[in-house]
Amino acid sequence: MDWGSVAGLALALGAILLGQGMDGGKIAWLVQPAAFAIVVGATTGAVLLQSGRGCFVRGVRMVRWVFSPPLENHRVQLREISAWSGAARREGLLSLERYMLAAHDRFTAKGLRLIVDGVDPEQLREILEIDISSYESEQRQAIKVWEAAGGYAPTIGILGAVLGLIQVMENLSDPARLGSGIAVAFVSTVYGVGLANLVFLPIGNKLKTLLNRELDSRQMLTDVFAGIAAGDKPRVIEERLASYRR
Repeated sequence: MDWGSVAGLALALGAILLGQGMDGGKIAWLVQPAAFAIVVGATTGAVLLQSGRGCFVRGVRMVRWVFSPPLENHRVQLREISAWSGAARREGLLSLERYMLAAHDRFTAKGLRLIVDGVDPEQLREILEIDISSYESEQRQAIKVWEAAGGYAPTIGILGAVLGLIQVMENLSDPARLGSGIAVAFVSTVYGVGLANLVFLPIGNKLKTLLNRELDSRQMLTDVFAGIAAGDKPRVIEERLASYRR
């Protein structure tokens, strides 16, 4: 669990609620189901229209990375790489098959399989870089779901405000119904701007950071696999890895 993300979201929402209550305002004033339905529903619809179902679903699933990012244990990874290069040096490339079968992710298994199959180092690198490029493109399209939501939400909040004002104008002769219309008008704007800047855009930026970290890790593994396939000594591979840890 990434407690920094949890704390950041809690702090942002808590500051708004605290500020609302400090000058005599009531938190209940910010609870407007109609405004919430307009902003969240219309934003979701607009993003779904732009992204398509598959991309939208991937983007929603990626949100778990924000609070539970993929584990990155450099020490474990270095031990695994050392074991691969040492086994390949002592026992030959076919000895890596047992590590391929025990691989914890598809990319690692693919790289080890290419080595076991005797693929030329340059061809191996080309295949894995195509894989990385395809993965990056797919993931960035999914992340754009959150960036798009951050772009649409404020404008839809303004749309909700206009709808609320229309309700006010339609009920000028009935003062008892003016309050709800005005509340929807203002709270819709709060929801739109607040969700965009406190939730959607921060999630999108956090996902981009995590994706870049994942891409760096895959690029490093590509160099490792190409080095093992080329018969590089374990010490040479370790020196190459040192450049990634700087």
